[in-house]
Amino acid sequence: MLSPIKGFLVEYALALPPLMLAFDFNPQSLTRNRSVTLTLGSTPATRGGYDFALPTETARVAQGVAVEPESFDLEILIDATDRMNDGDPVAQEIGIQPELDTLRSMVEPKTQGPGGLQTLASLGFGGSRAFQRSQTASVLLLVWGTHVLPVFLKSIEVGESAHLPNLAPYRATVKLGLQVIEGNNPFYEVEKIRQVVGAAMNTARTAVTGIGGLF
Repeated sequence: MLSPIKGFLVEYALALPPLMLAFDFNPQSLTRNRSVTLTLGSTPATRGGYDFALPTETARVAQGVAVEPESFDLEILIDATDRMNDGDPVAQEIGIQPELDTLRSMVEPKTQGPGGLQTLASLGFGGSRAFQRSQTASVLLLVWGTHVLPVFLKSIEVGESAHLPNLAPYRATVKLGLQVIEGNNPFYEVEKIRQVVGAAMNTARTAVTGIGGLF
């Protein structure tokens, strides 16, 4: 029997070791969101500002339109039942608490300390100088099939559904809100190249199918 394909959230930082969460794919659900924002007052007040006839006029029509970064709503199931049945002592004692602690650590602000190592800001292990005390969110990599996307973890919602006698959870549905970090970074650039190639393949297939339908 083949093992389920796993997805990963990995902290992209100088940490010993970096935070990592593995989860089985397919997820319970995954929603990708992309939107544009029309900025009021950035286009002419008259309707004529939106009129166009030629492709050369579309840049004027699109003034004031901003494309928002892509975001993900991801629902995953974290379950320690199999590990408990296999005799894993950690799972038998505290269930999925380590995974939930990992997610909480991913969303909490970090402080850069000596040597560039990042630790939870709440621990107070940062350096004494001001530039060493600045708190930042974790940059994470969402590894999902052929995709490796840099993301911020915006939100976590945990629904615990089964517990051990000591009340440690061993099964939970977790909803994650992720925002893609777009810009000049190697992970996003690879994703955009993959997207362009995929779109070109679809265009070529559609053109061939369309032409074939004419004959």
